[in-house]
Amino acid sequence: MFARLPKLLLALLALGVLVAPPVRAADEPDLIFRKSTVFHWISPNDKLATYAVDDPLVEGVACHFTVPERGGFKGWLGVAEEVSDISLACRQMGPIRFKTKFEQGDDMFRQRRSLFFKKMQIVRGCDTRRNVLVYMVYSDRLIEGSPKNSTSTVPIMPWGTGAEVQKCGDWVTN
Repeated sequence: MFARLPKLLLALLALGVLVAPPVRAADEPDLIFRKSTVFHWISPNDKLATYAVDDPLVEGVACHFTVPERGGFKGWLGVAEEVSDISLACRQMGPIRFKTKFEQGDDMFRQRRSLFFKKMQIVRGCDTRRNVLVYMVYSDRLIEGSPKNSTSTVPIMPWGTGAEVQKCGDWVTN
């Protein structure tokens, strides 16, 4: 039975690659800092890590998120499953310019949180009535997701004198 396990695992991974839709998400995030939360004698400590990522489709918006990172030997080897507690804050960092149209709930960024089955996603939407970008972070697993999430909003405001304010509703596809 165990002899077939690697073949089954490879088949599932290949299926996941073939079925997964192409996503235009942000590049790797920038690490801002880490802070230890749980001390381990021999192996790395558990930490909270804060990262920054720019929205790849909306120029002028950056998001910062903080995630727990497991230490211990499993964390050191990269096989520990990370918890789903993630906080999020997004802000306007300059004039907002949309590069292309997007759908409500499109991935802005995603990252693996375990060896195979868990990932964190930051998705983007638009509150067309208020002209506000809405970002939500959550994690999910192949079988069972997590209701833990965090939301941040970015009102689209003028930047500088005489700056034109774009309407996010003009850039959302239906």
